[in-house]
Amino acid sequence: MRQPMVSGRTGLRWHMVMDPGAIRQMLLEKVDDYPKSRATKNILRPAIGDSLFIAEGAHWRWQRRAAAPVFTHRNISNLAPVMAAAGERAADRIATAGPRAVDLLDEMVKTTFDVISEVTFSGDGRMDSGAVHEAIDAYIAEAGKISLLDMLGVPDWVPRPGRIRTGQAMVEMKKVADTAIDSRRARGAKDTPDLLDLLLAGEDPETKKRMNTAELRDNLLTFIVAGHETTALTLAWALYLCAFDQEVQTKARAEINAVCGDAPITGDHVDQLTYLRQIVEETLRLYPPAGIISRTAQKADSLCARDIHPGDTVMIPIYALQRNHQLWDNPDAFDPDRFANRKAIDRYAYLPFGDGPRICIGASFALQEAVIILAALLRRFHFEDIAGRPPKPVMILTLRPEGGVWLQAKEINQARAPAY
Repeated sequence: MRQPMVSGRTGLRWHMVMDPGAIRQMLLEKVDDYPKSRATKNILRPAIGDSLFIAEGAHWRWQRRAAAPVFTHRNISNLAPVMAAAGERAADRIATAGPRAVDLLDEMVKTTFDVISEVTFSGDGRMDSGAVHEAIDAYIAEAGKISLLDMLGVPDWVPRPGRIRTGQAMVEMKKVADTAIDSRRARGAKDTPDLLDLLLAGEDPETKKRMNTAELRDNLLTFIVAGHETTALTLAWALYLCAFDQEVQTKARAEINAVCGDAPITGDHVDQLTYLRQIVEETLRLYPPAGIISRTAQKADSLCARDIHPGDTVMIPIYALQRNHQLWDNPDAFDPDRFANRKAIDRYAYLPFGDGPRICIGASFALQEAVIILAALLRRFHFEDIAGRPPKPVMILTLRPEGGVWLQAKEINQARAPAY
């Protein structure tokens, strides 16, 4: 992609924007003029209601203020042991496969759901994590296929076939979440608070308002959906890229050994694992889980000297933006070193977590989790690609590798053993 903007009409006028200045205008300077698109809301509202991801205006602002303390650096760092333990369990599962190919996408989905389940409900048994996981996967698989009805802004009450098939699973999931919330509210917080405890204690400092059960549930489900699949995809793509670049893999392993040695990986290590973070950031550039951001213009405007009309769909195709030849050198190459100097990268040319006031509230959580789990796996295994099984990027609701990510994982002591 080499153009700053592409426009067209498919029933409605639409524009795809890849100019950093125009993107800054949308996401920061005129954010209220470009709310989430009708399609985005129609797809996600049945699952996560009017949570932070969907809400607009004052309703969004008070929720954001109430939830912000949950994601402080201190609280995120306190969750590092949960992430490290999940990474070690994943390594143990992978080791049992021996020399056979392993679907790392499947493994990473299990691992990140393990993390989000533990940090959300502390494994207290009141949340059937398996049922929630199945309901989420079913909903994403069906409702994530953006329908023509959604793109045209047809009202929510018009039936969508995919949502009908998964509706009951979502109803049951919400009931289970409501029960868990009510039980925790009655019992009180744990000594070491988890995500639910922190949200229950959250209060908007301006209005003193707290979330009710429905608001807590919708935001918890948002964090569960966003907090496991997107990071799982990042990890799967990162391992795939490392398997094709042994120099990157070797350099990463050397850093892990120098920083962590044989000790458990902690939150204190994360800031020192700078090359691991660069791998994660470069993976997010090449394969951003949220491949596109969609907005609906509310007012007449001009982007890239092109007229924007009220009601136009204005999209930021993040996948194309982050591979745009006008913005990146050798954009299709995997080169973690390009993130060694973040100041050299235009803030609005790299948007894996969005930007502006609505930047992803869980970005630091996701980056810490990805670095810790990637470190746990690269420290223990040497990954190699499987000929004939390259994953194909497919955009459903997120950018998924069709068919999984199949790699061979050799334990380091075996990989280094002499051949006889």
